[in-house]
Amino acid sequence: MQGGSTGIGYGLKYQARCISDVKADTDHTSFITGTLSLREENEVHLLRLSAGGTELICEGLFSHPEEIWNLSSCPFDQRVFSTVFSSGESFGAAVWQIPELYGQLNSPQLERIASLDGHVGKLNCVLWWPSGRNDKLISIDQENIFLWSLDCSRQAAQVQSKESAGMLHYLSGGAWDPHDVNAVAATCESSVQFWDLRAMKKTNSIECGHVRNVDYDTRKKHILVTAEDESGIHIWDLRMPKVPVKELRGHSHWTWAVACNPEYDGLILSGGSDSTVNLWFASTTTSDELTSESVFKSPTRELDSMLLNSFSDYDDSVYGLAWSSQEPWIFASLSYDGRVVVESIKPYLPKK
Repeated sequence: MQGGSTGIGYGLKYQARCISDVKADTDHTSFITGTLSLREENEVHLLRLSAGGTELICEGLFSHPEEIWNLSSCPFDQRVFSTVFSSGESFGAAVWQIPELYGQLNSPQLERIASLDGHVGKLNCVLWWPSGRNDKLISIDQENIFLWSLDCSRQAAQVQSKESAGMLHYLSGGAWDPHDVNAVAATCESSVQFWDLRAMKKTNSIECGHVRNVDYDTRKKHILVTAEDESGIHIWDLRMPKVPVKELRGHSHWTWAVACNPEYDGLILSGGSDSTVNLWFASTTTSDELTSESVFKSPTRELDSMLLNSFSDYDDSVYGLAWSSQEPWIFASLSYDGRVVVESIKPYLPKK
């Protein structure tokens, strides 16, 4: 099914690549995003969906001088988030806190809680502990994985361990396994590497095309989704890692982002440089594993996979995707021209 966007839009001042759901805000559907301007002072925008679901409201606007390449919200404190940034050819990462009375301040300034120093070369992403309160963080640069211990009260972060992927590998990103907090998947050119954080060693890998992004299925163990150049997305069962269990070819150019729904089995978003966001249903459930969370329960048959809708009225590449944790039928997308669009997927779900 093809269709344009009927969502709620919000325009950033400059170009942008990253957006994150504010999971710790349990009272609202909120997102946080940051800009990527080479010459201007960059901004972090805290956005909140209005109570009626008809408007995106900017709850906070904060200065962040450097270009923001990666941004992630803390899962247990709605005022805390991390950024990966660059200034010229140098990269860095930091954890920030939004001031408590930011709505009442004329010029609210972000407070730097900790800098994640020690990286060499291009820094790619910061990963928070998958859910709940924990002091662990992961940062990944082109050659290394760092495990950090963060102490917000003391405004400090310490390296717990680090390991190099080797000179022949260039890491580009990763995802923390929500089912096994000792495991992380790191994207690496034409493969995904799996690391055990206890030993800080690589345990396995899967070979695939050029991987731009990766996400774990939060509802099903062993299921991983990868965004691939020119071939849409691949779905992997890590118990059988030699070939993907599904290949969904819904993009006409590179696929840059992929996101599995936090509540409903089989719902996946993908975004790419064809200026399109695709909404998929792709079942990985066998007949003896049917769950109540599935949005496609049927007494006679189970749907396998289908493209539910293509949101195609973007003017630029889509790099950022984020499901709402509070309202899992809502997602936000971000295109490179700084356009945020919030959509509801309810109109595109088949009638039960």
